Amino acid sequence: MVFSLAHEGSATHDVTNQPPPLAPYDASEDAALLEGLRREGAGWAEEDVRRIGRLAGSAEAQEWAALANRHEPELRTHDRYGHRVDEVDFHPSWHHLMRTAVAEGLAGAPWADDRSGAHVARTAGGLAWGHTDAGHGCPTSMTYAAVPALRHQPDLAKVYEPLLTGREYEPDLRVPTEKRGLLAGMGMTEKQGGSDVRTNTTVAVPTSEPGVYTLRGHKWFTSAPMCDVFLVLAQAPQGLSCFLVPRVLPDGSRNTFRIQRLKDKLGNRSNASSEPEFDGTAAWLVGPEGRGVKTIIDMVNCTRLDCVMMSATLMRKTLVEAGHHARHRSAFGARLVDQPLMRNVLADLALESEAATTLTLRLAGAADRAVRGDVDEQAFRRIATAVGKYWVTKRGPAFTAEALECLGGNGYVEDSGMPRHYREAPLLSIWEGSGNVNALDVLRALTREPGTAEALFGELALAQGADARLDAAVSRLKGLLRDGSEAGARRLVEQMALTLQASLLVRHAPPAIADAFCATRLGGDWGHAFGTLPDAADVGAILGRALPTG
Repeated sequence: MVFSLAHEGSATHDVTNQPPPLAPYDASEDAALLEGLRREGAGWAEEDVRRIGRLAGSAEAQEWAALANRHEPELRTHDRYGHRVDEVDFHPSWHHLMRTAVAEGLAGAPWADDRSGAHVARTAGGLAWGHTDAGHGCPTSMTYAAVPALRHQPDLAKVYEPLLTGREYEPDLRVPTEKRGLLAGMGMTEKQGGSDVRTNTTVAVPTSEPGVYTLRGHKWFTSAPMCDVFLVLAQAPQGLSCFLVPRVLPDGSRNTFRIQRLKDKLGNRSNASSEPEFDGTAAWLVGPEGRGVKTIIDMVNCTRLDCVMMSATLMRKTLVEAGHHARHRSAFGARLVDQPLMRNVLADLALESEAATTLTLRLAGAADRAVRGDVDEQAFRRIATAVGKYWVTKRGPAFTAEALECLGGNGYVEDSGMPRHYREAPLLSIWEGSGNVNALDVLRALTREPGTAEALFGELALAQGADARLDAAVSRLKGLLRDGSEAGARRLVEQMALTLQASLLVRHAPPAIADAFCATRLGGDWGHAFGTLPDAADVGAILGRALPTG
């Protein structure tokens, strides 16, 4: 018997029922993002944010992100002749991402912009540009955050601030003052203490030159070691102090900054995180001796906002990916996006994403007004940033896992990009203080700065009477505050975050969004997994607002 190899139907390798590539798409096509941008006083930047969003969603920029993560940075401790160089080599795609981010004002530029809303515009740009790669957001974030800390030493700020706020990306190591733009890093933690920086053992010894010290010690997590300058904590004669450490000294010689190794991390793999060793390293004092934590906390407040922003960005990016897949994939006779259970999952994710984005932009607005002298916003920013850092970054890993699952097995494959996002998400709840650190920081603010509680409840009062579930949640929150125990700090901060997000959505989001959020996050009418919205939720309205039209 002879069998024919021909077949009347399609070839076995024909591809059907697979979604087309998502790129190109517009990463700024997000109602919550654009409405928040306008509401928080930066509507003047909308054209720029939209342009950044289109660039972020381009096939070229998405490929930059993929390549920067596939070809990880490599450490070169010595040159071919045996000289110590301590340099990190990056794939060209990393430099494309960095050059764009710096040029678009996503590093230190807002500090040189007198327009009201400049910091909001930067955050909104980050929410869009972050659809590319999260790793390069680390050096841009630290550069942004270094400026207010450096201002504790006006003579240094006068020299370095114009360069940190510039829009030129020059990655080669040269004398900082000979460059048109600088990047800044941070060296806080050590192996024996982590977040407990007061146990640091790195020692700072004064020299004969006023304000100049030499450092000796070892840092445990110092990201972006290719930056030009670093803010570093070390023990001076009068206690833990903050110092500026340049990679290259004014005479052109290399400062002692021995990179022992790069960390082999779960995610954030496009970015280099290192263990540098200081040994006679020249450093300049920033702020008074013994006030290192108070000095560098201005930097931490900014980077914590960026942790919230980056988590919200990951949520939005993975929601867009899941929605795109569901629109183009069919199963059991219907498109996934038309099937009730999948619609419920996507709508629940959309609620979480909008709440995170709305809170992020409210925090950015508070930061912008705080740096311009608004005392009430300073108090609100102090507590709400720690609350947002705790909660939004905690929701990120569960969110990205659910979004990945929407793609099924396809989402578990590296080519989809979803595993990279999934690995990235946990970093943001660890960086700049893990959950416990931020929860305790909220308690500290409530105890030592009573105005922070007044600012928070003043914000919540703006939505009073608009939703009975929200009013009940505010009452419960006041009861939890009276307890104030350390063991109950996480519960307290979680309720703060949910109540604050609900109040913002009640005031600013469409009724379908606000009602579903209050019913589930405050009213308890949901399960423990995403996709358990009640039947009364207007899923169609939620998805119509959340998912891009493409």
